[in-house]
Amino acid sequence: MRVRLIAVGRRMPAWVESGYAEYAKRLPSECALSLAEIEPGQRGKGSGAERARAEEGTRMLKAIPKGARVVVLDGAGESWSTEVLAEQLRTWLAGGRDLALLVGGPDGLAEPCLARADQRWSLSRLTFPHPLVRVIVAEQLYRAWTLVQGHPYHRGGGE
Repeated sequence: MRVRLIAVGRRMPAWVESGYAEYAKRLPSECALSLAEIEPGQRGKGSGAERARAEEGTRMLKAIPKGARVVVLDGAGESWSTEVLAEQLRTWLAGGRDLALLVGGPDGLAEPCLARADQRWSLSRLTFPHPLVRVIVAEQLYRAWTLVQGHPYHRGGGE
């Protein structure tokens, strides 16, 4: 299974690129993680947030691999513990389909992206900067992978 993280935004700070790359490279080929950066929609005078979100949504939908299961990161989605994420990962791996994870821009995800979702995942009730979400998702996927494999990376109990 290949996992494609489709995220709005380009030219991330070095710490974001480094953090994401560190966890992405730890994942084995059976659960390879790649990043598709989506150009943000135009915002400003004459271009509202709704139009920008629609532009981003169109680009995101085009970046989804054919036949992939789509999981959107959405504050209104289900909040999963790491153990539940590991069970999700087991299920996704057993299903044999590629996985697309969608992370919206500063105004969230366009309605067509939400409608395309097979699942909605909320990282937290907190609001995170979108660049940080890339690092968190990569680390949590790696952590879930180690749980599935019985690796001691995840110690649980208070982390």
